[in-house]
Amino acid sequence: MAEADVRIERLGVSRLQELHAIELRGYPYPWAQKIMQDTFKAGTACWGLLGGEGQILAYAFLSIAVGEAQLLNICVDPEQHGKGFGRRLMQHLMDVAREEFCTIFLLEVRRSNAAARRLYASLGFTTLGVRKGYYPNGPGASEDALVMGYEFT
Repeated sequence: MAEADVRIERLGVSRLQELHAIELRGYPYPWAQKIMQDTFKAGTACWGLLGGEGQILAYAFLSIAVGEAQLLNICVDPEQHGKGFGRRLMQHLMDVAREEFCTIFLLEVRRSNAAARRLYASLGFTTLGVRKGYYPNGPGASEDALVMGYEFT
C-alpha cells in the first residue's frame, strides 16, 4: 500500500465492529467489545490508521487528562505487521499529546512483547516500573507489564 493511500483519522463508535474484529485477530487476550464500547462512551479518543478504501489498518485508544496522555490500547491488524504502521500511529499520538500540552505519555506493554518494547524505546520511551501480573496469560497465569513513559520537554 502506497504511503499516500494511508491516513489517520479519529474514529467513532460506528466502527466498533471493525475495531473489535481486528482486536480479536491481533491478541490472544483481546479487549471485550463491551470494553471498547465503554471506552468510547467515556469520551476516549480512538485514532485509526486507514487504507485508501477506508479500511482500518491499525488503531489506538488514547486518554488525555490533566497533562497526561495514556495509551490504553493499540493494535495493528496482523495482516499489516512490518509496514511501519504502529510507528506512524504512535508518532501521531505523540503529536496529539504535545498539542494538548501533555507533560508525560504513559503506556503498559507486556514484558514478552519485544517488538513493541523496541518500538517504544526507539521513540524515546523509557521503562519506569513494573505492574506485576497485569496481563492475563492463560488459565490461572499472568504476565507482568512494563510501565513506560515519555516526558515532553
